[in-house]
Amino acid sequence: MIPRLRRIRAVLLLSIIASIACTAPAQTDAKTDVQPDAALTAKLQSMISGFHGDVSFYAHDLATGRTVAINADQPVQTASVIKLAILYEALQQIRAGRVHFNDPLTLHHDDQVEGSGVLLFFDTPLHITFKDALTLMIALSDNTAANLSMEYVGIKSVDDRLVSLGLKNTWLYREVFKPATGPMPADQKQFGLSKTTAREMAELMQRFATCNLGPAPAAAAGVPTDKELCSAALHMLKVQFYRDGIPRYLEGDNPPAGITDIANKTGSLNHVRNDVGVVFTKHGTIIISAFTHDNADTSWTADNQAEVLIAHLTRAIVEDWGSQPEQK
Repeated sequence: MIPRLRRIRAVLLLSIIASIACTAPAQTDAKTDVQPDAALTAKLQSMISGFHGDVSFYAHDLATGRTVAINADQPVQTASVIKLAILYEALQQIRAGRVHFNDPLTLHHDDQVEGSGVLLFFDTPLHITFKDALTLMIALSDNTAANLSMEYVGIKSVDDRLVSLGLKNTWLYREVFKPATGPMPADQKQFGLSKTTAREMAELMQRFATCNLGPAPAAAAGVPTDKELCSAALHMLKVQFYRDGIPRYLEGDNPPAGITDIANKTGSLNHVRNDVGVVFTKHGTIIISAFTHDNADTSWTADNQAEVLIAHLTRAIVEDWGSQPEQK
């Protein structure tokens, strides 16, 4: 969720996002022999030591198998990062021919909810496509678009998909700013919208980065290829509006050498700042999954302590892993 000022800034970028051309996804095969990077882990733990809050963190260099895991299996609030799971389920339903990017959706006044995004400000009824809703949900973290998308694919379908992927601690409970309905797990009140772990959300992001959508369903006429679906999804992630976390020190005047692209999805609450992303470099692909919670700094500024910490951790990883050639 973001304050009203940042939502207004989002309106100004809407036309820019719509004009950016799609880019093809990088095809990267992850090494199966995961290798904990003890030296880098110790460095990151030292950087975290002065933080006023809790950190759950996981990073994976797909080219070499090196990993960093700090409280990576602790269940945490996702905030808007759970929108990755909604996007993944949308791709699967499109693959199966059950829904299509160009399916029409109608936004009504009762659908509009507070928080991040722009659909809250539009006159209704408004007709958009399913792809419009997904793009707004990811690029601007639009909560209204997320609810439209959840209603279209089904919350149960999202959760069933997460279970099928073996993600035991990732769960979507309800729509954004809407009450939970039906029987709920006992921990729903603790986590609110949804829960995950840093490791599990990294696994989900890795599927977008490597275009791993699993076994193909039965062929359906007019269905995009996996490559086309992954390209569309990564495009949404690459034009992410919120860039105070993972992208912060990877762009601008003095970025680390070798970066070719960045895709990420953020999530924020008063005491929570999260960012999960993929950094494409000339030497390989790096997955970063950062969750901070119970934070003392609840300010909604670019210099929020958690945002800055995530940015510093990311830069340290990219400078270490991204500068080294892929191991053969």
